[in-house]
Amino acid sequence: MGVTVALLLAACGGEQGPTQPAPLAFAAVSTGFEHTCGLAAAGALYCWGANSFGKLGDGTMSDRSSPVRVMGGVNFAAVSAGGHHTCAVTGAGTAYCWGFNNEGQLGDGTTSNRSSPVPVAGALKFAAVSAGAYHTCAVTAAGAAYCWGLNSSGQLGDGTTTQHLTPVLVTSGVTFAAVGAGNDHTCGLAPAGAAYCWGQNAYGQLGDGTTSDRFSPVLVTGGVSFTVLGVSALHNCGVTATGAAYCWGYNNEGELGDGTTGNRSSPVLVAGGMNFTAVGRGSVNGHTCGITAAGAYCWGWNLKGQLGDGTTIQRSTPVPVAGGMSFTSVGAGGFHSCGLTAAGAAYCWGGNSRGQLGDGTTDDRPTPTRVLQ
Repeated sequence: MGVTVALLLAACGGEQGPTQPAPLAFAAVSTGFEHTCGLAAAGALYCWGANSFGKLGDGTMSDRSSPVRVMGGVNFAAVSAGGHHTCAVTGAGTAYCWGFNNEGQLGDGTTSNRSSPVPVAGALKFAAVSAGAYHTCAVTAAGAAYCWGLNSSGQLGDGTTTQHLTPVLVTSGVTFAAVGAGNDHTCGLAPAGAAYCWGQNAYGQLGDGTTSDRFSPVLVTGGVSFTVLGVSALHNCGVTATGAAYCWGYNNEGELGDGTTGNRSSPVLVAGGMNFTAVGRGSVNGHTCGITAAGAYCWGWNLKGQLGDGTTIQRSTPVPVAGGMSFTSVGAGGFHSCGLTAAGAAYCWGGNSRGQLGDGTTDDRPTPTRVLQ
């Protein structure tokens, strides 16, 4: 992943000006409610935006409008920015979390907030982790899913509504390839493509055709097999092997992309006939983003320009993100979105009141802006 170093040169061949920081090259980017984190190619982790409760992991609670390195000198292989906390996994499988911990979502056995990474208790080894609103879930290399934190709606999947400050096994007998934590629900993707969800279901976000909460995993209806699953606060989307995108759950802002604003308790096809390669996880406030061969598309709420189409008009079907850039991944945060190019350049757009776009300002941007160091 190459990085171009920009130099300020004095006019007419005069004295060379100061060297400007090179934009960071990232291997992954994750969007939270009002913060964003990016994983550099060598495993160094950077975060930016709102820093309430220490969720940027730099040992402070000061907001940052450009990336700051997470403390501790740990190299990570995966990261997930949640509502008010962040979690990451090392190459050896050790999970760390930091930030808000009122419900035990950091998994360290306490309810104390942390402004720098602390290891998740239990010495389990994880392949990936997902930070939700007030709970966290992770999956092992063998496909076992564990969750911890708030469990008021059964979102931990252990068959109870008992809060857990350390990881508990999801009781399903299902092997998972991936898991995603939403607001008060969780979904997992089985290796063969079946999707399962559990927890709160008031808006049909479990996709089982009902609005009944479930304390352990239930199969998403429709018989659709997914290769990618994006879990958001109150809705979810998946992509099939043929590129068809389906969404289900809350739809008040058009975030399901089917041209309506009606909630759906089973998967509905995203309108437009496009072939998607991925849909992004995230969106606390009702929007969705996905990637096609032609570029990135977003739909749903657009109050702060988080759809990236240069407007603040709500959309119930996909609209292209301005600029025509090709992204390898994309994520929807609270009022912002971010995408990552194949060269490792991160771009963000939408609300920026806490610096979550990482461009060194707090100015909202209705089109993509480059994340700067």
